[in-house]
Amino acid sequence: MTSRSLGHRAPLLWLVLPLIGGLMLGREWIAAGSASLLLPAVLLIATAWRSAESRPFVWGAAISGAMLLAGLVLHRQQRMRPPGWDGLPPREARLELRIEHLFPTRDAAKVTGLGTVRAAAAPLGELAGQRVYFSLARGRSGPEPIRSATIAAVGLFEPLPLRSPTNTFEGYLASTGANFRLRRGRVLAALSPPSAYHRFCAQMAERFHAILGEGIETKQPRLAALLRAMMLGTTQELSEEQRTLFMQSGTMHLFAISGLNIGVVAVALESLLRLARLPIVARFVAGTTLLWLFVDITGGSPSAVRAFIMTAFLLAARVLRRPGNPFAALAASALVVLLIAPLQVFGASFLMSYGIVAALFLLGLPLAEMWQERWALWRNLPPAAWLGWQKQLDGIWRKTLASVALGISATLVSFVTGVEFFGLVTPGSLLLNLALIPAATVATIGGFAALISGLLGGHAAVTLCNHAAALMLFGIEALVRESVNLPGSAVPAQFSAPWIGRTTLALLFATLAAGYALRWRNPLRWWPPFAVVAVTLTLGVRYG
Repeated sequence: MTSRSLGHRAPLLWLVLPLIGGLMLGREWIAAGSASLLLPAVLLIATAWRSAESRPFVWGAAISGAMLLAGLVLHRQQRMRPPGWDGLPPREARLELRIEHLFPTRDAAKVTGLGTVRAAAAPLGELAGQRVYFSLARGRSGPEPIRSATIAAVGLFEPLPLRSPTNTFEGYLASTGANFRLRRGRVLAALSPPSAYHRFCAQMAERFHAILGEGIETKQPRLAALLRAMMLGTTQELSEEQRTLFMQSGTMHLFAISGLNIGVVAVALESLLRLARLPIVARFVAGTTLLWLFVDITGGSPSAVRAFIMTAFLLAARVLRRPGNPFAALAASALVVLLIAPLQVFGASFLMSYGIVAALFLLGLPLAEMWQERWALWRNLPPAAWLGWQKQLDGIWRKTLASVALGISATLVSFVTGVEFFGLVTPGSLLLNLALIPAATVATIGGFAALISGLLGGHAAVTLCNHAAALMLFGIEALVRESVNLPGSAVPAQFSAPWIGRTTLALLFATLAAGYALRWRNPLRWWPPFAVVAVTLTLGVRYG
């Protein structure tokens, strides 16, 4: 099979995969010191440098070993806490916290997020520099919490477990690098104001929130909440019924700022900058800057940051006049993310986003091209002789085949991660997402157009764009509501043993990588990834 999606190389996988392995090993070997690993890592790097040209196998083994040790060191540094804290009971503590990230909350009198301890009252001074999750009463008259501000707070302080299941809130906090939790307390005072940049981001977030409600908030508050959740990630505005609806249908990803949203916004920005006739370098600088502002204004969620980094690598390849290689961009973005926040590798969001995108590149695109070649319309008629309706029908047919192939490849990963992280199998999510993703794309374009029109002062255009996006969201919600009423649309499920989920994912990605490396021409052809998931769902899962 001749394919444009096969044969891509990603040399950075020599760094990414052993780094992930080292982080995984560090989680199990958490008591290991990091200083003792530095010398072996340096020796391995020196060995790799000396044998780069003469002995490729030695080079590969040495660089992989060095990155494995680097993963161990990074994990130890991220999870390092003052000695003697493990197993201690909660105690009251007064801390100075610098706010790094805020979680959305429905209660205006409460503030939750992540921060770094700047100082602590004696005898807790050793906590300076530790990352902390906080959940505090702000008080209705207190200042609005903004990232980079420093606050004084008092509350119940306790260490987080060193090991927590990834499908728990403690597991999520561990993936953010938090080692402690401050709760059941209150904000005492604002010690230093936020930076001018973060004040700007907070003001723009409020303005975006207002723009996306113009013309629809008073009449259709449910649809306004959906539009804001899709564009700004404010899922706290969704009702409990809406959250349950989209969670059970396996479509909650449409309302998280992630690859789909960032990709649509990036394409829209690129189109606008092309209309401005900017040179390619200026277009890249302006486009990535504006895209980052959008990511940071919406809160800078990890999934949005990962999508931004990957998009930036893809755009940079075009600026440098390199062949487009999405798989290499995926590996490069993963390396950058893991060097910045290595513990994200243990989070559900990281595993699902990178796992699904990798499945799209390794299996989805080659499978789509194979189907398009095998089931081509009017095979014996030259395209130059096609009539207009034949060309249009051929385009629709090819896009349909591609959508199904990409949907199937993503579903392989989501079936396993759905059981692992959410305790659900959603058999109907494949067909549902095939219909909803194009509709969500249109709604995102409408929301983006509303934001641009609002910033330019075109209130009539804002109302029009919001209504167009709301119409698509009305159809999305109605379709999801009908789908969850079908028998078997969402089935509670758990793996029979805790190790089955991760083992299945490892086997799945191994078969995907092997098939891709062999250009899907091996004797087993396409069926091994499907067999891995089918056997696991049949023999390794308890339903009900």
